[in-house]
Amino acid sequence: MKCVRRGLLAVAVCATAGSAFLAPPASALEYKETEYFRDGVAKGDLPAISDRLPKTPSVVQFDGETKTYGKSGGDLKTLIGRAKDTRLMVVYGYARLVGYDENLALVPDIVEKVDVEDGRAFTFTLRAGHKWSDGHPFTTEAFRYWWEDVANNRKLSPSGPPVTMRIDGELPKVEIIDDLRVRYSWSRPNPYFLPRLAGAAPLFIYRPAQYLKKFHKKYADTTKMSRTEKIRLRNWAAVHNRLDNLYKFDNPDLPTLQPWRLRTKPPATRFIAERNPFYHRVDAKGHQLPYIDRVIMQHADVKLIPAKAGTGEADLQSRGLALSQVPFLKQNEARAGYRVLLWRTAKGSHFSLFPNLNHNDPIWRTLFRDVRFRRALSLAIDREAVNHALFFGMAGVGNNTMLDSSPLYREDYQKKWATFDLDQANDLLDGLGLDKRDSDGIRFLPDGRLLEIVVETAGEETEQSDILELIAGSWASAGIKLFTKPSQREVFRNRIFSGDTLMSVWSGFENGIATPIMSPAELAPTTQQSLQWPKWGQYFETSGKTGKAPDTPESIKLLALNSAWSNTEDIEERTRIWHEMLEIHRDNLFTIGVVTSIIQPIIVSNRTQNVPTEGIYNWDPGAHFGRYRPDTFWLK
Repeated sequence: MKCVRRGLLAVAVCATAGSAFLAPPASALEYKETEYFRDGVAKGDLPAISDRLPKTPSVVQFDGETKTYGKSGGDLKTLIGRAKDTRLMVVYGYARLVGYDENLALVPDIVEKVDVEDGRAFTFTLRAGHKWSDGHPFTTEAFRYWWEDVANNRKLSPSGPPVTMRIDGELPKVEIIDDLRVRYSWSRPNPYFLPRLAGAAPLFIYRPAQYLKKFHKKYADTTKMSRTEKIRLRNWAAVHNRLDNLYKFDNPDLPTLQPWRLRTKPPATRFIAERNPFYHRVDAKGHQLPYIDRVIMQHADVKLIPAKAGTGEADLQSRGLALSQVPFLKQNEARAGYRVLLWRTAKGSHFSLFPNLNHNDPIWRTLFRDVRFRRALSLAIDREAVNHALFFGMAGVGNNTMLDSSPLYREDYQKKWATFDLDQANDLLDGLGLDKRDSDGIRFLPDGRLLEIVVETAGEETEQSDILELIAGSWASAGIKLFTKPSQREVFRNRIFSGDTLMSVWSGFENGIATPIMSPAELAPTTQQSLQWPKWGQYFETSGKTGKAPDTPESIKLLALNSAWSNTEDIEERTRIWHEMLEIHRDNLFTIGVVTSIIQPIIVSNRTQNVPTEGIYNWDPGAHFGRYRPDTFWLK
């Protein structure tokens, strides 16, 4: 398979027999001790910088135009709407075994290189001398521990290893070659493996064994335990899982490989993350990254974040900001000492409706599964009115699909069934036998109930309620009553997963700028997180242990196409499969997109440097700021 660049994107996985991802060579550098650690080194609490770095660190060079060499030091302030948002330090920090660069090509990061054979075998070579944030060596023991003692331990992982580690049910052969090399191999290609390692919420296939073994029953020395400790050992799995979460970033004692390490123990309203003294990246002048000493995360009511950011309380802020607040934010630029950047988002749709095809009520389930009903819902939305009322006419409108910056884009994918046509919508609804109405013009369901759709939201953004209010007006003209029900995110998702939610609101496809060699799994029922068919997705994720098997021709076809894509490396065949899957979505409207390509405002204080003026703000691939490497941002 060739490495191909096209538009904004580079190929996601470059895999030919014997190919390798090679990091830039580490020159003979004279390392400069970081001021933040100077006292610790002098006191003997920390090794000198040359002993903290790997023998072959990842060396970063700057062109002097888009990015410049920076100065170490300072605290960067940001605002978070929930205490759980400490996980953003893992998202933004973006230290991955392999990660996306600014061109969305996969490159080695934590590892020195990855050798890929026929797309099915992956040998990772670690950096000699690399250490966890606690100073313990980072070796293949971290990979062995996760695979043998976590992923394949039924107490810790009742469903077994993650679905990404399975190809048609086959788990990999895992070989610990030596302290610095580990190999994963399947009998068939696994095109999902490296992209999952590079994700915003990545698959962590390693763990700090030196810390977690203390809480694992297999390694506990019961002969030295007190009676109380032995009693606690009965719940060892719960304790281990609570302490072991490299993504949540909520345990200050858990060693990390990220650029910053958490120093504040929850619960708190102000979290501090300080630079990792053993981080593996340096600039070409010998300065250890990250440049910024500490990140201060201040918890604030999400409704107050725009006002607080607009008065200069944040050095870098995107969460909690929306396009509608840009006029206010721009007015305060000079006074508060920041600049407002406008990045484009890259989801298939910024706002989508998700009819629950797995709803528990058989009447609603039958109705939602009828494509005529979904088409009618889509045709009864005045997307241009939403765009002009809430997004200053600057958004795109249409279905949840690929954007025009993707090589897979076709206009009919975005526009078919997405024009405002009340007459056609009413004809479709009448044709379904929903032609009887009450005195207010609201239609009746076949069992006599009113056609009232409760649309549930996570209750985090007023924008969603504003859009739904506009949709409610046009749906009423088609005889459909819309109610909005906000809740908390956990409750919101659990209700959907259990089949209690009729319809929900979320963003569309995570990757709206995909290329043919990027996985189309998001288009098939492969995950419970797909809110339109959560039980089908759960069935796939758990290999049939829970959830329900897909039982419609279209869902079964999408799964078959996704499997066919994963079993071929022919680029033309992969392109054909992508288009067939996109055509199925175009015709069936499993999700109903409304607006796309939204502008994301980003506040950057005047002292914060190396943040690109133009960028793509996307979760995966991208990790929001992650692929622009915040470890290279610095403060004047």
